[in-house]
Amino acid sequence: MQTGSPEETEAVAAELAARLHVGDVVSVSGELGTGKTTFVRGACTALGVVENVTSPTYTIGHRYHGNGAEISHLDLYRFQGMSAAEWGDLEPYFDDAIAFVEWPEAGAGVLPSPRYTVLLRHAGEGRRDVMITEC
Repeated sequence: MQTGSPEETEAVAAELAARLHVGDVVSVSGELGTGKTTFVRGACTALGVVENVTSPTYTIGHRYHGNGAEISHLDLYRFQGMSAAEWGDLEPYFDDAIAFVEWPEAGAGVLPSPRYTVLLRHAGEGRRDVMITEC
């Protein structure tokens, strides 16, 4: 599907959020500026997060409180791969939570398997292609 604004991207994310349960992992991939954090923000809002959802690029992860669920938002942009020690630091984000992982490629082979993968791509003139796959 294609979106033409941040609000449309958030609405698509909200539709996905309605299908998520504690323990689910959603990988969110795409080039810089394709709306990964916007997508996660839309899902978090639909899940009852009232805090400002921002990119955790420099902090690696944020944890939010939603309606009946904890939501983790990880950004692995700065990782080139993942060691056992780094996984140990990230593992608690997956405990009893719905987890969204931006740049999941850096954690390939280490991260829990996603329930859904989301791929965002530039489609020209401010539009985005949003592809959601159930795994």
